[in-house]
Amino acid sequence: MVRVEITSLQNPKAKQALHLRERRERNKTQLFLIEGYRELLRAVEAGQSLELLFVSPPLFLGSHEDDLIRQIAASTPVYECSKEVFSKLSYRDRPDGLLAIGRQTPRGKVALKSLLSNNECDLLVVAEAIEKPGNLGTILRSCDAGGVNALVVTDPTTDIYNPNVVRASVGTLFTVPVFVVPSEELYPILKGAGILLIATEPQAQREFTQVDLTQKVALLVGTEQYGLSSFSREQADLSVNIPMFGKADSLNVATATTLMIYEAIRQRRSSLH
Repeated sequence: MVRVEITSLQNPKAKQALHLRERRERNKTQLFLIEGYRELLRAVEAGQSLELLFVSPPLFLGSHEDDLIRQIAASTPVYECSKEVFSKLSYRDRPDGLLAIGRQTPRGKVALKSLLSNNECDLLVVAEAIEKPGNLGTILRSCDAGGVNALVVTDPTTDIYNPNVVRASVGTLFTVPVFVVPSEELYPILKGAGILLIATEPQAQREFTQVDLTQKVALLVGTEQYGLSSFSREQADLSVNIPMFGKADSLNVATATTLMIYEAIRQRRSSLH
């Protein structure tokens, strides 16, 4: 395995990685950063295309890094960095010595229609204009844990290839089918596929445990501060609330999404008995 050594941030490849922290650069190049052993392992297992890999052995935290590096190096250039250089490239407080540049594989409405043609696609999450990368990453993690068929990001404020989305998702960005579709194009597609649209909003009259989530459903969740837009609320077939018993009037959007997903799981498992 041949490794090219990088000892300075002036190296063009190091500069490229630093530039990819910016959304404009990610959009222009259609590249993005993948940092961390678990994230890279899931990316590789999912067949994610990688452009290059930076490694810094002094920062490795486990014992399986070399196996993963060998697997990646079969088709991808590897650049070995000093601990100091890698720490500058990393966007983590505690880097683990692995950082790759991957190629984006965006999916839009055509790919979503193809997925929905599968009759087994019966649980989706629609995340509208989520602002915080950590929340979007956590939603992805919950979608993976709950076996959600797809996450549809509509009218995005944060792009799904933000490094902090990748980090917060712990690599589940590569295990959950993610689609980015404008809301005005999305809802006719979902309704045409016979999917019930269920909005979560604090003002709703019915609690989320009181509606049937065993059918084909899309769970609609909105921005952290304002919730769903009026347009999305109008498109919904049903609206539900998650009861609050303290001083706060709403939950974090990722927490609310997780509760909705697991209520759907609970109902579906109960219906089998």
